[in-house]
Amino acid sequence: MLAGSDVRSGSVEENRRAKIMKITVILCTFNRCERLATALESVACSQLPETVDWEVLVMDNNSSDRTRDVVESFCKPCPERFRYLFEPKAGKSYALNTGIREARGEVLVFMDDDVTVEPMWLGNLTQILHDSQWAGAGGRVLPLWTAAPPPWLPKGPGALAPLAGFDLGVTAGPLLEAPCGTNMAFRKSVFDKFGGFRTDLGPRPGSEIRSEDAEFGARLLEARERLWYEPSAIVYHPVTENRLRKQYFLVWWLDKARGDIRAFGAPIDDQWCVAGIPVYLFRRVLVWTLRWMVTLRPSPRFSCKIKVWAYVGEIKERYCLWREATRTSNANSRLQSARKSNHPE
Repeated sequence: MLAGSDVRSGSVEENRRAKIMKITVILCTFNRCERLATALESVACSQLPETVDWEVLVMDNNSSDRTRDVVESFCKPCPERFRYLFEPKAGKSYALNTGIREARGEVLVFMDDDVTVEPMWLGNLTQILHDSQWAGAGGRVLPLWTAAPPPWLPKGPGALAPLAGFDLGVTAGPLLEAPCGTNMAFRKSVFDKFGGFRTDLGPRPGSEIRSEDAEFGARLLEARERLWYEPSAIVYHPVTENRLRKQYFLVWWLDKARGDIRAFGAPIDDQWCVAGIPVYLFRRVLVWTLRWMVTLRPSPRFSCKIKVWAYVGEIKERYCLWREATRTSNANSRLQSARKSNHPE
């Protein structure tokens, strides 16, 4: 009887362990110790079932402020919940990839150091990943306004992208575009299969070119991996005063255009090109510059100006790619010439 009870209790324990989902929240940070504390406090309040074993892994990407002290204040009372790692190589993608390697979870969740999350965020975002048919999930990123929106703020789909907004509505279902980097989750196995985040993308000192999250999500979708949109998984991103400036929007869209070309390549054009740049792009810059000059209402006027900056970004990155390809071609030609001179027929 006792032996039978031991067997049954052992089976119950094995079943309980089998149901446990292990989650690692990866949070990369750089010199934002004050906002970081708020982000960690919000995720610390996450409400998950007992069948979920979860941790928060903070990747310090070479910060010079009190970042480590802030993280240690969470690690010391809850060492099983919070971990700190230092990544000396500057660049968010380096920190992300190190976090992926060091994560203990089978499901990896990503958030930024300046957001706050709802208590049910983590559970809602990862619930679909109990089903092995889904490779990843993404939720909503809503703006947390700290000041009134300016009259020049663009309107329409994607207008709030520079403010890290991502909102596809309140209906859950398959996700047909890359999720936002501060509110996404993937099975760890997809990184083993498809690799990590590209290190030529993502913000780093001297460059704000991003698109590391968009490129990875697009990589999965192109491979026909299935992603889920979960609107009940909500992250709030603060809209601070420094982001409500025209110069911030212009630089963001210029770098976004550069990042998209770098991430997905330049479309093949059959038209005339100058230094790798299709002539029609110069024409588009001219057209949208004229529209910008003659439009009077603040929001449509600034939207035209954004178009100009975006096309300039595309031109700049296309030229960089052409120049690099030209250098590589010239170097290969010189190498072949040297080989022929050293080994004449």
